Order: sequence, then structure tokens, then C-alpha cells
Amino acid sequence: MTTELSRARAIVDAAHRIVVLSGAGLSAESGVPVFRGAQGLWKTHRPEDLATPEAFRRDPRLVWEWYAWRRQVVFACAPNEGHRAIARRAAQGRFAVVTQNVDGLHARARAELAAQEVVGYPLLELHGALQRDRCSGCGARSEAVAVDGTSTATLPRCVRCGSLLRPDVVWFGESLDLSVLDTSFRLASEADVCLVVGTSAVVHPAASIPLATRQAGGVIVEVNPEPTPLSRHAAVSIAGRAADVLPRLLD
Repeated sequence: MTTELSRARAIVDAAHRIVVLSGAGLSAESGVPVFRGAQGLWKTHRPEDLATPEAFRRDPRLVWEWYAWRRQVVFACAPNEGHRAIARRAAQGRFAVVTQNVDGLHARARAELAAQEVVGYPLLELHGALQRDRCSGCGARSEAVAVDGTSTATLPRCVRCGSLLRPDVVWFGESLDLSVLDTSFRLASEADVCLVVGTSAVVHPAASIPLATRQAGGVIVEVNPEPTPLSRHAAVSIAGRAADVLPRLLD
């Protein structure tokens, strides 16, 4: 890995603009269960039966019970050294983060750094974020509130229109936010390097974002324990854990 790491570091250090695309593998190193991990309500319900608009209309109390459990699990996790290395490098400027994860760990890593200095850089959450709610009626977003799942009547409602709140995540059968997606592709096409971290690169359109960098004349650098469909397009592909590799690559 030493040779690949040296090559990747030379590419990153010479880059004028960098965009990161991160996936579930990065957060798994913080203890966040992978999407289809068999625990809690996963044991008796398929994600497709809970993470859909139809499921929410059918039984919002059950969906909220499941998401309250997910939040409890995810919020107990902390950013790992991979998240923190990305935040430190991004704080230097000309750096953007695009993530497929909904766990909010990139935002928490940025907040940790912001406690020490003024930090601001683009952070695009393609699939939404568990730490936010969204109104099922008017679409207003707000910070996550505590959920009383005693009955449908006790579930959280929008202070503006009174409709049920729902987690601000993209469910099966829903489209991604086009403004977030378009901005992600634009940033990738403007980047000299797309650093791909912890993603299987099989979920589209996110998996096509690094190719926008390559098609515009930039290069892909990949950090992942296993090869992915993007590996053959990468200038350098480093096999390893993000929490181990990224501090050595980015700091």
C-alpha cells in the first residue's frame, strides 16, 4: 500500500480542487450498521416495507418506531479519523464533500473542527440526514425532535401546517433532490480529483459522480477495502480502511 499511498498523496497535494464521495463503508468504521444489518426491527421487517412513502401512509407509527431506533443507534456513534481527516483538509478550502450516508457524521466532524476555528465548506447529503425532520405536507425542514410513538395522534407534527413530520431522508421510490444532485455533479466536473471513500459504487446516480470528474479531465482516487466497479477507472486504488488511510493521505 505504501507505493499507492505515495502516488495518491502526490495527486491530492497537486490538486487545485477536490471533491469527496463517501459511502456506507466510511461510517461502518464508526460502528454505524450497514443498511441491511440484521438487528432491531430489521429482523422482522424489510427496509423496503418501512422506508417508503406508502409505508408511512399505511402505518406512520411503525415507521417512526423504526426510525427512532435507527437514530438511537446512529447518534451513539462518533466520527472516525477518516471523517476528521476529510474535515481538516476541507477546511483549507477548494474542497467539497458529497455523501450517500444519512448518519450526519460528516456534519459532526465539521462541527468538531468549527469549535476550534471558523470552518465552512460544501457538504452535500444526497440521501438526506437522520438528524433532520421534514414535513410530509409543506416540506419544511427542521432539526429532529423526540418521537412519542404511543399512537398516531402523538407523533410529531409540523408547527406550520400541522401535517405529520417524517425523517428527512430519501425513501425507496422517491427521487433525489435535484438541486443537491446537480450541484454534486457540477462540483465533480470542476474538480481535479474525486476521492471515493467507502462506497460500493453500485447505487446510481451517486456512482456516476466520480466519472464526471474523469470525463472533465480529472482523476479518481479510491480508498476501499475491496475493489469496486470504479476501481478500473481510478488513477490509484488503495485497499484499506478509511480511518487508517485518510489521515496519511490528507493531513
